[in-house]
Amino acid sequence: MTFHSIRNLLRKSLIGVLQFSLLALPMPISAQDADYVMKVQTEIVLVNVTVRDKNGNLVRDLKQEDFNLQEDGKGQHIVSFDQENTDAIPATDVAQVQLLKNVNLANVATQPAGTPSDSKAQFKDRRLIVLFFDISSMEPDEIDHSAQAALKYVDKQMSPADLVSIVSLGNTITVNQDFTSDHDQLKKVLAGFSSSSGQGFEAGTTGTTEGTQDTGQSFTADDTEYNIFNTDRRLEALRAIAKQLEHVDQKKSLIYFSSGMDRTGIENQSELRAAINAAVRANLAIYTMDIRGLQAIVAGGEAQNASLRGSSVYSGQAQLSAYDSNFSSQETLVTLAGDTGGKAFLDSNDFSKVFKGVQDDTASYYVLGYHSTNAARDGKYRRISVSLNRPGLKLEYRRGYYAPADYQHSNKDDRERQLEEQLASDLPATDLPLYMSAGYFRIADNKFFVPISLVVPGSEIPFVSKSNQDKATLDVIGTATDSNKRQVGDLRDTVKLSVGTSAQVKQKNVQYNNSFLLIPGQYHLKFVVRENQTGRMGSFETDITVPDLKPQPLRMSSVVLSSQVQPADKKAASNDPLIHDGSEIVPSVTHVFASGQHLYLYYEVYDPGRESEKKGDQSNAKQPGGIHVLSNVAFFQGKVKAYESPLVEVSQPTSKDGKTAAFQLDIPLTQLKPGFYTCQVNVVDDAAGHFLFPRLGLLVRQ
Repeated sequence: MTFHSIRNLLRKSLIGVLQFSLLALPMPISAQDADYVMKVQTEIVLVNVTVRDKNGNLVRDLKQEDFNLQEDGKGQHIVSFDQENTDAIPATDVAQVQLLKNVNLANVATQPAGTPSDSKAQFKDRRLIVLFFDISSMEPDEIDHSAQAALKYVDKQMSPADLVSIVSLGNTITVNQDFTSDHDQLKKVLAGFSSSSGQGFEAGTTGTTEGTQDTGQSFTADDTEYNIFNTDRRLEALRAIAKQLEHVDQKKSLIYFSSGMDRTGIENQSELRAAINAAVRANLAIYTMDIRGLQAIVAGGEAQNASLRGSSVYSGQAQLSAYDSNFSSQETLVTLAGDTGGKAFLDSNDFSKVFKGVQDDTASYYVLGYHSTNAARDGKYRRISVSLNRPGLKLEYRRGYYAPADYQHSNKDDRERQLEEQLASDLPATDLPLYMSAGYFRIADNKFFVPISLVVPGSEIPFVSKSNQDKATLDVIGTATDSNKRQVGDLRDTVKLSVGTSAQVKQKNVQYNNSFLLIPGQYHLKFVVRENQTGRMGSFETDITVPDLKPQPLRMSSVVLSSQVQPADKKAASNDPLIHDGSEIVPSVTHVFASGQHLYLYYEVYDPGRESEKKGDQSNAKQPGGIHVLSNVAFFQGKVKAYESPLVEVSQPTSKDGKTAAFQLDIPLTQLKPGFYTCQVNVVDDAAGHFLFPRLGLLVRQ
């Protein structure tokens, strides 16, 4: 059986929900600006080339005619040539320049440009270095180690050519110091980084206690769901910095201090690709430093930690999980460095290597510029090849870039083709902010209902006034592919918005709900949304797992958080688990709620134990007794329990087949003070003697 998205089972709804407070959004484009204009654009492509002889020494005497450059195998004409030599700056020179003063996360796509290209001479033979401290990911001692490493660089390694900027990311992105070569000023700023400024989170586990530390506590903090947006914020920050520096032709280097970057749950791979592409286009190399240093993964756990639960410590599974977790936290750091021409510095306690690596890579290099002969703006990857007329020399340069993509309007077919091309493109679309969440609910022994929710900020949608209505349309296209890259689901929809005043939507989010029917397995989802006034598009892609619940002692669905229950659409899927008694639970994509709202939680327990089975009563084998499943919700800030809801008991199955116990809890958020919480759902199948404690992150706003 082939599991495609069944169109008559797909539910289509647009819901206005409270605006996600962490998004700072620009003003919408007015109707008079929405006319379609065909433009011919030519963009220069810059390639940094470092040349060394057979002994590893830098070669500094090459001319433009010594270089040959190709793109996808076709020769390109070099229109600009420059040589940067950082040894030329006198030791007494002190310079300062503002390049990053406008960096923000409000909207990277429309962010004001940085220094104009006519200031090229200002940065001649300069080495531009950004020290980027991701304090949102670091523990207090790791922040101290990062600051000490940077202070040591300023004292002992910083050269006269170095212009250094300091940027940090906590709750917001902050430019602590714009570019300067003033040692005293840099040391003053770095001295202000203390452990008290850390906002690190401690990773935990979800769904099982096997292989976790037996601390005697009822709870271990887990921010898996929050990590989705936390990771995106880090990548958006990198993209914002790159955008601000893209008009400086010289090579820029960013040293990224972090304690790893976990990408778990519903992660936006488009954001990673967009950050890399922005860095490549801005001639910005990212050097990643795992400030955790050399880590010893000890079998059975370290001495300062409690013993592990379960049998995995004896089977070797706990050790394998520890290695997998460490690798996962470093994988994105390696990708960021490798794809932007930088280097990843991992598993080392010598933090000075990253600074020396940056200085060695930028001591002397050539900047080649060319206009691509391929005028197509198709978003595809283009490979660059550079060679020399002089033999025996080694070249270092980035190997390619993603071509830009634009919006064509000639006719309906062209517009449809553009959507399909964007869906197939490796280059993500990020002009229209897009967020997604997904879940899974069992509807048969080997079939799952997978609800998909897409959110677009209403302020990003331009409306056209017609009569007494403001109208706009959104195109939605998406696919689901399995682990063998076979398409198992597809979606194509056009949504029409028509409201009395567009101000109603601009202050809220627009949410689109749909679904797939899938069997257990690994899947890749990609969605593209386009607003049809200006043609701006946004994409979101991620990997999801639909679990095989059969081997699990307690079989449970995903947990849906919501702040809104609305009348159900009559055309909604008949087997939609989020619809009961004519009402529909609207999933929250952002997990951000106002303190005056109600928090609704919905989840299902499958094949619960029977009371007669618990008592060993074989006489009732054909007519087993009732079930006894208990559940409530606890909210934690750190390891402190802030609130716990009353127990809810289900004693009879809630489904017609008698295999499901459904829970729908209503929590008044007036019980919680504003802040970040870990929501722990406690589920106990008393008849079977099984339990589960899934956890999710959420934010309560005033």
